[in-house]
Amino acid sequence: MDDRLTFLSRPLPRDSGVPLRVQAHSRILDGIRSGTLRPGTMIPTETELGRLLGVSRTVVREALMLLEEDGFLTARRGVGRFVADTPPQAGLHRLVPIEELLAAPSTPLRLRRSEVTRQTPAPTFVTEELGLDARKSTWFIETVLLRDDEPIALCQEHLAAPASGDLDWGDATRPEDAPADHTLLALLIRHHGPALGPATVRITLGTPGPTRATVLRTGPAEPAIVLTHTAALDGRPFYLAKHIVLAAAGPLTLTQNTL
Repeated sequence: MDDRLTFLSRPLPRDSGVPLRVQAHSRILDGIRSGTLRPGTMIPTETELGRLLGVSRTVVREALMLLEEDGFLTARRGVGRFVADTPPQAGLHRLVPIEELLAAPSTPLRLRRSEVTRQTPAPTFVTEELGLDARKSTWFIETVLLRDDEPIALCQEHLAAPASGDLDWGDATRPEDAPADHTLLALLIRHHGPALGPATVRITLGTPGPTRATVLRTGPAEPAIVLTHTAALDGRPFYLAKHIVLAAAGPLTLTQNTL
């Protein structure tokens, strides 16, 4: 067995509390970061990865979808998936809550909080994006954006847990009790103001995948725009979000700024 297959076939921990799709994503990303999966090389198929990692093909597909969204993998129709030749680059500088980007005067948005979880340890893709210690905890806050009671976008936000004690959660003292009429980023901007930034946004085309599709009440292969959003506090990254925006959301306008 070559080094790639040996690395990928190491058992995933089943009692860590971290979802299998996140563990599969982290294992493949670790292979890319370490050079075990070299730039430009083809990775095993979904079926092969599922066998090596000991997980279902659905779990593998969601992990690969996230890696494509972040620019670590590229797909060639009819051929397979390849490790990107160059690492992903930073995107647009834009520090605006997703509810503001999708706002329409004639049809107000409604926000519905679908999950608030403290993740210990934090998923690898979160710690790497934010430059956190692998043992750190992070908050995961998921919010559905609805227009005329139909989901148009899903906002999945991650925040370095120690910072959460310094945030303004309205009348609440914990993230899980915070009012759901704003995303986490809106609360951060309101509380921290100019100290928050700079920010980056990477824009890719993708699909919700099975787990997100269930929350959005749509098909897993429905076309979507994926915004990967990071922000710093006093120059140190501590906020990460993925926004999955469906076609029903309508036009999406972004302006590039220098912060």
